Amino acid sequence: MNTDSRRYVIVIFFIVVAVIYGTRLFYMQVIDESWTLRAQEIAEKRVLIVPPRGIVKDRNGKKIVVNKTYYNLMMVEKNIKNFDTVAFAKLIGWTPERVKYRFKEIVHDEGYDKDPVTKKRTVPRYQKMRAYAFVKEMTTDEMHAIAPYLVKFPGFYEEITSMRSYPYANAANILGYVSEVNAEEVAADRFYRSGDNIGRAGIERFYESDLRGRKGIHYVVTSAMNNAIKPYANGKYDTTALQGPVLNLSVDIELQAYGEKLMQNKRGCIVAIEPSTGEILSMVSAPTFDPNLFVGRRSTSANYPRLSLDPAKPLYPRPLQAEYPPGSIFKLLQSVIALQEGVIDVNTGFPCNKSLVGCHNHPNARNIMEAVQMSCNPYYYQAVRRVIQGGRKKGLYADAEAGLELWSKYMHSFGLGHALETDIPGVRGGLIPDPNYYDNLFPSKKRPYGHHRWAFSTIRSISIGQGEVKVTPLQMANIAALIANRGWFYTPHLVKSVGKKGPLPIYKKKNYSMAKAVHFDPIIEGMRRVVNENGGTARRARIQDIVVCGKTGTAQNPQGEDHSVFIAFAPMDNPKIAISVYVENAGAGGSWAAPIASLIIEKYLTNKITDPEKEKRILEANLLNVVKKGK
Repeated sequence: MNTDSRRYVIVIFFIVVAVIYGTRLFYMQVIDESWTLRAQEIAEKRVLIVPPRGIVKDRNGKKIVVNKTYYNLMMVEKNIKNFDTVAFAKLIGWTPERVKYRFKEIVHDEGYDKDPVTKKRTVPRYQKMRAYAFVKEMTTDEMHAIAPYLVKFPGFYEEITSMRSYPYANAANILGYVSEVNAEEVAADRFYRSGDNIGRAGIERFYESDLRGRKGIHYVVTSAMNNAIKPYANGKYDTTALQGPVLNLSVDIELQAYGEKLMQNKRGCIVAIEPSTGEILSMVSAPTFDPNLFVGRRSTSANYPRLSLDPAKPLYPRPLQAEYPPGSIFKLLQSVIALQEGVIDVNTGFPCNKSLVGCHNHPNARNIMEAVQMSCNPYYYQAVRRVIQGGRKKGLYADAEAGLELWSKYMHSFGLGHALETDIPGVRGGLIPDPNYYDNLFPSKKRPYGHHRWAFSTIRSISIGQGEVKVTPLQMANIAALIANRGWFYTPHLVKSVGKKGPLPIYKKKNYSMAKAVHFDPIIEGMRRVVNENGGTARRARIQDIVVCGKTGTAQNPQGEDHSVFIAFAPMDNPKIAISVYVENAGAGGSWAAPIASLIIEKYLTNKITDPEKEKRILEANLLNVVKKGK
């Protein structure tokens, strides 16, 4: 056989095979309905197994988020036969009208996909062969009362589900909550189906992809009454559902509960960090609420509107989103910058010249330690002026631009002026003004934007942590950790480990500031004097046998009474905790924020309180209705 003959044989062979397969496929798909029915049968017997969400533990292994079993009463319309609306309504405790409306509601809610661009309902999605929840979130007692009678209502059956439960009524602002997915979320992620829950806030939202676990699939053969009688194909096509991994938090839930107790009848927040790791030990937002108020649709629909309309704003995450003037705690960073730039040294002194800026009565600061200890406003006016107007360029305005540009870079390296990438949604970055900011704030009439018409004398309030500067309480606590570490920090985070994998890689990286470690030593000594020496502004923060290093602040509030601010770390050597406390409308930092911080520090380090009178004063104080002074 020659080459051409062999070629024709091969071509004819492939043509014959193609015709045979094409004919067979046509027969299977068009003429023989058994294959279509088989595919439909497999689809109808497909049961998704939703695993419980991963549980959450605190740093000491205490369970703070768990799952509690509930039931859904499911329906498959295709299997409903001879339905007695009145009898069914009586069984579940509804009216017949409500039962009829529920059928319509399910079809309406599930009836259509939404176009991701136009958001308009498009393709019909409701299918009579699919299961839908007719009654959701029934308790065990409620389901046990009706389960024996469901056999009279083909097409209805019970399904086990779970909802979150919080053994501790604390840390709501950290944990967040879950709620049912909407149509857009179902369309965007094939993991979800109608009735599933998704994390809405806090770590429930940030770690949603971990906590939700992995769904399983179970195929079953059912009887005429739609009862499962055996696995389909002996379980050949089944997959196993996997619960989400345990989320091990850095939070000490007992410390969190104690902080929330201290902040009752107050507005403000507490943030405590372990300096050596960046792990957040406690993050209190006051006022707060019990996270169990958001468990289940019925609770959430009743409680969310009430809390959202509360003028005290319990849903507002103050540690993450409230941007306050830092006040005098900002002087710690100003000190480091001035030392690093060489415009002062450790022994530089300035007179307390109140003609420059107002100040309280105290001796002149002869060195940087005394400046920190006595929180001298004129001292920092003069030190920061030397940084901003440093003679780097000719001309007053050009020189101020260069100085402020350098100053803002220092502040950014301290973790300010941008959002810290912590593992909770909604973090804000505060404000560190730079030359562009002031160009827009103080434009020239000739060249509205971009022509410098400001100098240090225009922006002098930033030297004492007022004016345009804004920081969040989380950033304040991180400043304390940065100083405790002498110039570096780990990004603050709430999760020590996802399962056994440890924290996310970003939280294992040290962030170094622009300042050398040597310049932090005199600042730390000044902070020690603030708490432990006469003339310091935070005597109420002293703790027996523990050296606390701290700095008070009184943040000006144009709308009323000033805010009480305090940051600290302890012990002085080998610090274990860094903290910020912010109490709104409470006046001087030494009056309220400092003693609250000291109680948290002592509780964490020793698990006891040596000054019960201090604790009693804080617990009994109601600072919600402080008479606002005129401004």
